[in-house]
Order: sequence, then C-alpha cells, then structure tokens
Amino acid sequence: MAQLILVRHGQATPFEEITDRLSPLGETQSRKLAEFWIRNGASFDEVYTGSLDRQRRTAELVREAFTAHGLAWPEAQVIPELNEYDADSVVKHFAPQLAARDSQFRLLVEATECGGGPDQNRRFQKMFEVLMNRWITGELDSNEVESWRTFRDRVQRGLRRITSGAGPRPAKGRRVVAFTSGGPIGVAVQIALQAPDRTGLEVNWRVRNCSLTEFVFSGERLSLDSFNAIPHLDDPALRTFR
Repeated sequence: MAQLILVRHGQATPFEEITDRLSPLGETQSRKLAEFWIRNGASFDEVYTGSLDRQRRTAELVREAFTAHGLAWPEAQVIPELNEYDADSVVKHFAPQLAARDSQFRLLVEATECGGGPDQNRRFQKMFEVLMNRWITGELDSNEVESWRTFRDRVQRGLRRITSGAGPRPAKGRRVVAFTSGGPIGVAVQIALQAPDRTGLEVNWRVRNCSLTEFVFSGERLSLDSFNAIPHLDDPALRTFR
C-alpha cells in the first residue's frame, strides 16, 4: 500500500483585506511541521499542492527547511483540484438571499456585521455553518458559484490524479504529501468512508490548521489511516481552526 498525507495549510488571514495568505502564526505552524518531519527522518517521493497562495506557501516553508538541512525535497506539482471551495463567493451570493427569507438566519448575519472582537470567529462560524448546510443540498445555487457537487467531484479528480500517477517508486512503496485545505480534506475523508455529503462538510469544520490526515491507497482503494493529527504543534497557542 502507498501512503498519502494531506496537510491543511497554516493559519491564513480570513478577516483581512487579503485572505489568501498565511498569517505569521501560519508560517510558524508550517516551520514547526518541517522541524517535526526532519527530526523524525521523514521523506517523500512526490509533493503536490493546490494553487492557492496559502497552500503553496505552506509547502514552500517546508521545502526551505528541508533544503537548509541538506535534505531532498521533490519539486511540488500544482494541482488546482486541491483548492478550497470559494467561501467568499458562497457568502457574498447566498447570505443576502437566505437572510431575505429566513429571519433567524438574518439575525446571524447581523451578528457577524457587529465588527471584530475576540468572538468574531465564533459569530462568523455560526452563520457560515447554517449557510453551508443549505449550500451542500443544492438549495442555494448560482452559475457564478461552484456547487458543492462540482467541488466534491473536482477534489475527487485531483485525488485520482495523485493516487493513479506513476511515481519514482513502485506504487506500493510511494509516499506522497499534498498541501491543501479543510474542504478537500473533508471530501477525501468522506470518499474514504463512503459517507454522505454532510459528513464531508462536518469533517471540514474540525480540520486544524497545518494538521496531518493520512491515507493508504492501492488502485481505486483509498483508506483513512489517521485524521487531523498535530504532533508538531506541541504549544496550545499554535493550535487553530481558522
């Protein structure tokens, strides 16, 4: 069996003007991952990443640490299928629609518009979960926004590109790492467990920044080995979800 490790990117900057970049904490998380792998003698035959800046930067920081120690690190292959769903578009297009016909949801939207503060993320998450649960059913749909089904199918194509690819070692010995986001990791777990769509979304909420989710694969078979591990983030201050 070959091994695939999916890494969620380090913490990004979701509430800033530019959202697709790592925060200083996200960069620290990425370096901690590299240090952990180096200490434990980890090596990989293939490296993949989505095309989002936060995904590629996480991979880049790991590569920099490996090369600084004189260790081999394969050139990353960019697979856009590993990109996250467009959360900004989902909120922009669908939150006003749902708020106009659902008074309870409108209250959640209004709460998110109250500015920053220590509970900003909590207020946004409450609204976002309700919105996303409507989105995955297809109730909220627009030609301008990728549907959940389209998102799920493209992630599955990306995973197949990785697991069916011909690496430098025999298939049974391949060790592959891919830098991606919480949504694709949720879909990968859903596929491995043959679970319903809602499971993929619920898993997505629990994926920590810079966490490791491991699978083994052979042919068409993809099996979950471990989920959301953060042995490299030993300081609780480094453990984040958004």
